[in-house]
This record gives sequence, C-alpha cells and structure tokens, in this order.
Amino acid sequence: MKFNNSVVIASAIILSACTSTKQYSDIGFRPPAGSYKLIVMRPDISVGLLTAGGSVERRDDWTDQARGNILASLKDQQSTRGGAIKVAATREETGADPRSVADLDSLHAVVGNSIRAHKYAGLKLPTKEGRFDWTLGQPAIDFGKTTGFDYALFLHVEDSFASTGRVALQAVAFMGCMVAICIMPAGGQQAAFASLVDLHTGQVVWFNQLQSSVGDVRTAEGANKVVSGLLDNMKPGADPKPGVKVAS
Repeated sequence: MKFNNSVVIASAIILSACTSTKQYSDIGFRPPAGSYKLIVMRPDISVGLLTAGGSVERRDDWTDQARGNILASLKDQQSTRGGAIKVAATREETGADPRSVADLDSLHAVVGNSIRAHKYAGLKLPTKEGRFDWTLGQPAIDFGKTTGFDYALFLHVEDSFASTGRVALQAVAFMGCMVAICIMPAGGQQAAFASLVDLHTGQVVWFNQLQSSVGDVRTAEGANKVVSGLLDNMKPGADPKPGVKVAS
C-alpha cells in the first residue's frame, strides 16, 4: 500500500505489498537484434493523489518529475540493447509531425487498454482466443516510413499516492477488520504497460503489464524498477506450428 510521504499513520496499517508482470507476444516473435532501428516514444505518464473518495487527482509537478526519471531510466536501459535506438523526450524528437504522433499515441492508449481488458482482466474475445493479434494499423506503418525506424516502443505509467483522508479511512477500516467487519479501501496503486510495435506491419508484437502496490516513480529508484520490470526480460513468442507461415 502506498501513502503520501507526509502521513505517519501509514506505519500502523499492515497490508501485503505485491508487484506482478505478465507478458504476451506474437507467434514467432523474437526480440529485436542486429542492426535494427528502434524509437522509444515519449512516455505517457500520469501521477496523482488518491482522495478519500477514491478518485485520483492528477499532479502535474509529480507527473513531470516522474517523466524525467522514466526517460533517464529508459536511456540507461536501452543503451545496453544494441541496434540504433533513440529515446524521444518530446513528440517533435520523433522526426514526424507532432500532431500525427499525438494521434498515434492516442491510438496506442486505446489499443493498449483494450489488450489489458481482454488479455488481463478476463474479458476474453472469442475471435482472439489463443492468439495475440493487435495492431495500430496504417498510422504506425506511415510513421515508420516517415522516420525510418523498424520498431516503436511505447510506455504507459500511472501512479497514485493516498491522501491523508484516504489513509484515515483505511485506518478506520483496519480497526473494523479487528472485529471481523473488513472492507479495506485500496491504497495508491502503480499500473504500467509497454508495447513493442513493428512499424513495417503495424502489429503489436510484444506487450507487458506491471501492477504494483509499492514503488514511487517520482524517484530514480522507483522509475528504474518500473522500467526494468517491464523491459529487462523481453520473452520471445511461441514457435509457429509446422506449415504455418509467419509474416515478417
């Protein structure tokens, strides 16, 4: 459970901390190797305060701080990968029209959240049963043609921290648990996902999600944990069945 740093009552509330990741990838996918060109898109970051009522109020100062930490961590992490890699801090740095890049970012957010809903949250689609088949389509292909990159790596991070009022509510709930009336409001949560998109086909070829009740992307250490948790161990996809041709 995550609390605002100013709250000391949090030390009296003991809940288990959990961090988990789960990857999906296209059949026949292999992590990029050799002389590939990859661009890391401007990270989509949002950090806010979890109110007593359960809503998250975005904090621009926390968000900017977190984005700076995530960008620094991405540059360090990707520098060990080989290939020609560029980490874009702004949409202008991608080399494409910023408005088109903004549209591509928005499209990715929609597709990424659809993947989360249908592959992680149990809302399965019969047409995608046993398959990982998601695409950004022609906009991604056009972006690749404009910039000359082979792959685009997208990163989305949401982080929240419980307000004083939220922690007080949890303290009351915790006391209720002591007398067998246990309805514990959630604390701040960290949710992130990363997508690798083949810019020649528009396909999302690899995806990973991270969920955590601990960590703080406003710090360099917290940002490093998110980036390493998502990207350090990119797993290949399953081998295609004999006789099945995989698009390249």
